[in-house]
Amino acid sequence: MTLRIRGLVQGVGFRPTVWRLARRLGIGGEVRNDGHGVLIHAVGTAGDLVAFERAIRDEAPPLARIDAIEREASATSEASTHFRIAPSTAGGASTGVAPDAATCPECLREVLDPHDRRHRYPFANCTHCGPRLSIVRAIPYDRASTSMAAFEMCPQCRAEYADPADRRFHAQPIACPVCGPRAWLEDDTGAVLDADTAIESAARLIGDGAVVAVKGVGGFHLACDATDAEAVARLRAAKHRDHKPFALMATDIDMVRAHARVGRAESALLTSTAAPIVVLDRVTGPTTLAAGIAPGQDTLGFMLPYTPLHHLLLRAVGRPIVLTSGNRSDEPQCIDDAEARARLAGIATAFLMHDREIVERLDDSVARVAAGRPRVLRRGRGMAPGAFGLPRGLADAAPVLAMGGELKNAFCLARAGAAVLAQHCGDLEDALTHRAWRDTIARYRQLYRFEPARIAVDRHADYLSTQWGRRLATDSGAALIEVQHHHAHAAAVMAEHGRPCDASPVLAITLDGLGLGDDGTLWGAEVLLCDYRASRRVASFEPVPLPGGNRAMREPWRNAVAHLWRSFGLDATRRRWPGLALLRRLPARDVEMIERMSERGVNAPPASSAGRLFDAVAAVLDIHPMSVGYEGQAAVRLETLAARARDEVGSYPSRLVPGEPARIDWTPMWEALLDDLTRGVARERIAARFHRGLAQALVDVVAAAAVEHAVDTVVLGGGVMQNRVLLEALVAGLTTHGLEVLAPRLAPANDGGLALGQAAIAAAAG
Repeated sequence: MTLRIRGLVQGVGFRPTVWRLARRLGIGGEVRNDGHGVLIHAVGTAGDLVAFERAIRDEAPPLARIDAIEREASATSEASTHFRIAPSTAGGASTGVAPDAATCPECLREVLDPHDRRHRYPFANCTHCGPRLSIVRAIPYDRASTSMAAFEMCPQCRAEYADPADRRFHAQPIACPVCGPRAWLEDDTGAVLDADTAIESAARLIGDGAVVAVKGVGGFHLACDATDAEAVARLRAAKHRDHKPFALMATDIDMVRAHARVGRAESALLTSTAAPIVVLDRVTGPTTLAAGIAPGQDTLGFMLPYTPLHHLLLRAVGRPIVLTSGNRSDEPQCIDDAEARARLAGIATAFLMHDREIVERLDDSVARVAAGRPRVLRRGRGMAPGAFGLPRGLADAAPVLAMGGELKNAFCLARAGAAVLAQHCGDLEDALTHRAWRDTIARYRQLYRFEPARIAVDRHADYLSTQWGRRLATDSGAALIEVQHHHAHAAAVMAEHGRPCDASPVLAITLDGLGLGDDGTLWGAEVLLCDYRASRRVASFEPVPLPGGNRAMREPWRNAVAHLWRSFGLDATRRRWPGLALLRRLPARDVEMIERMSERGVNAPPASSAGRLFDAVAAVLDIHPMSVGYEGQAAVRLETLAARARDEVGSYPSRLVPGEPARIDWTPMWEALLDDLTRGVARERIAARFHRGLAQALVDVVAAAAVEHAVDTVVLGGGVMQNRVLLEALVAGLTTHGLEVLAPRLAPANDGGLALGQAAIAAAAG
């Protein structure tokens, strides 16, 4: 019998597992890696072969993912119980690449054991943990195809590598202090400070208030003592990162619990092989953490050490550290030693380096628990390039390269029943990020030997991802497929949940900042009736001018003035609510400018944007009214306030304007909100009423549309769905109407998951 195993089956200890199962069951034959996955030739009785195949499914290694087992009868000249692991062969390279995996308990025990030969070795790993995507250059995944090819194994490592019974059998990054990578500490001039106890010296510097650049798995980080307010402030100033929260790393769960609430689901995320940053609620009461870690937020982003180097560093520091991307604000994370020395000069005073080359840049993944389930907010180290199985009806489509959006970009390769969603690549408006993104696409295409027959792009012609996709389609001859932004958000959720191509349509609530609509206007708060092949707008927020275009994304006051103008007119607003602080603090000429722009439609396109509604409400509540330091800052602060309102606070009303599509008019909400503000109602209660009113309006619209269109399933997508307060209100409200609710889990709700939806729609295009 011949078995073809497809999925994530290379670099995860799959062949030695098959070898052990074959020996246990008396099966003869061989197993090998090739460009399509794992190929097994098995010889045995019919009953033993059935048991063998079942055992492969049931006892696969922890990092493996089996997408398919294809069976073929094969003739054999003689019975045999000898089973061997054969050398790998090249091929079509449709197999998966494993994500990098956090240090397993066995390797950590060895690193901490004074009697083990890997005691205090920062690069210990085995088949169950260690670097994967970050070091691989080609498939099949063998040492010669990784950046570990530069390190020749010593006799002891080679013996472990060659022993199928050993945990390190064919662990491609296998290393030890004798033959593997080494770490050292250098100053900001490149002079070596410590080559023997580099980690301990780096820990002392961090404890003394220094910022240290740390070379990790997928890139450099900047580290400082999270309890040192001055060090945190210096790091913020040096990175030009005034407001965005810093990620934290703690030694263990107990250290995290001293600062944040950790439930069972959060603990599982923190200790998973992906080891993401997990967004957690702060504990109440005094804290030793610097106030500048997450300004204005009631959450903290914690992760646990995921390499021996990080474990040793945290144990030496003895308290939480800031561990943020090694870059200046908005630039790509540094991965090259020389690049780090140049770009991080003036930020870090010392560099904890090592000589294992980073091939693939990987930011840390980010996740949180919302509506009772883990939700991925950013896919990176530990998660990418995990594949999604394409649903029935899409699996046999021609290969698709989906380019993603403009912000929080991640592209997607879809072929042979699987969609590989790449890691977070960043905002393409930055020139360095755009160049790095193009390089990453080229590496993935080379790695997977991928030639697209179709290239899917966002319909917005000004998106840099769209422009590059057009160029690739022209150069390659691939068919270009333009996909509407919010349809892609909906399709991403459908594809993640495995909804078949021939299933009946769903209703989709897609809430985000902006996307080009079917009618050529800017959309951002839509209720769609859709499947993979078609989408129809059922309802939307009433469009409001976007004064200054992109400037309105950075200056919330513009949106507030436009919303007040749209609902009442500014003169009426001043007369009815004369104490409104926002209008009093703004120069009259600025308010008049927005009014003229809105009336004349000059550089003020109408937009049904949920993101800009959040900005408008935040500005009226005096939350970052003049400018924001990062996308969504005002909305995040508004969510924080809403979450503090623990009691029943009610909700603000809205008005549904019938039509095709129906429109949700927020004038009643603004009336009630401004009245509350005038009466001195606490901002927490106002924020909570806004969230609940928004959720109720959408639930009412969708519940009615579900009856009208005989729909029983609703999908939720778009970046605003990363708002936990709103997501949980929507899930609860829709469920009470008997509707099945599908929300993003493994693919980000924001534009980081957009390419998955683009790929699914392009695959369904025929």
